[in-house]
Amino acid sequence: MTEHRAAADLFLPGATTTDHDVVRAPVAVLPIGAFEQHGPHLPLVTDTLIAIAITEAISQRHKVFQLPAITFGCSHEHLAFPGTVSLGPATLAAVVTDIRTSLAQQGISALIVVNGHGGNYVLGNVVQQANADGAMRVGLYPGRADWTEARRAAGITSSSHDDMHAGELETSVLLAAHPNYVRDGWQSHDHIAPDRRHLTTVGIGAYTTSGVIGYPSRATAAKGHAVLHHLGHAAHALITLLISQST
Repeated sequence: MTEHRAAADLFLPGATTTDHDVVRAPVAVLPIGAFEQHGPHLPLVTDTLIAIAITEAISQRHKVFQLPAITFGCSHEHLAFPGTVSLGPATLAAVVTDIRTSLAQQGISALIVVNGHGGNYVLGNVVQQANADGAMRVGLYPGRADWTEARRAAGITSSSHDDMHAGELETSVLLAAHPNYVRDGWQSHDHIAPDRRHLTTVGIGAYTTSGVIGYPSRATAAKGHAVLHHLGHAAHALITLLISQST
């Protein structure tokens, strides 16, 4: 049975400063999402909810310091749709850098950035620069291979290209983790746009009037649970690598 919780619990972890096993864990985990359209059936906060769900899956299996989510990302390609709010890449990079610096001052040795929005391209550069600086080891998760493996483990047959936005994967994860956020009608919102080569120039609105690109009709809660289960376990390899290189 899926646990239904208040929205505040999703965004604000309840650890106190005296929870030493949490706040002094060797690895912190920072979920980063976005606030952008996800068609008529998923909320604007979808990417943030997904990043939080992955972070919680990691926290259930590994000793980490779970941080509250950054709820805005780089969503400029979605600005044609009402409700979307976007940060500039330099702003997002600066926020993550400041959080990393603060964690290092607290004695945390490594950070995992859990990215729930594909348009947050700048996070790859932030992580590269952080590791070059050497003050703290930083990992970006899930990567492309992690998502591919999670799709396969969950029995999701659509590709990440064809099922890009508010489709089978994202709808499945929300059906599993936060079903109250999924609105009726998702079973009939499929939309295909295989050639999107100019998306960063013209925006996603040039390829979909609903905001959906993918197959939400194929979504199930079981697939969403399988995705989160896989990603929670698969983070072990990254955690082990970060700890080994931080000592």
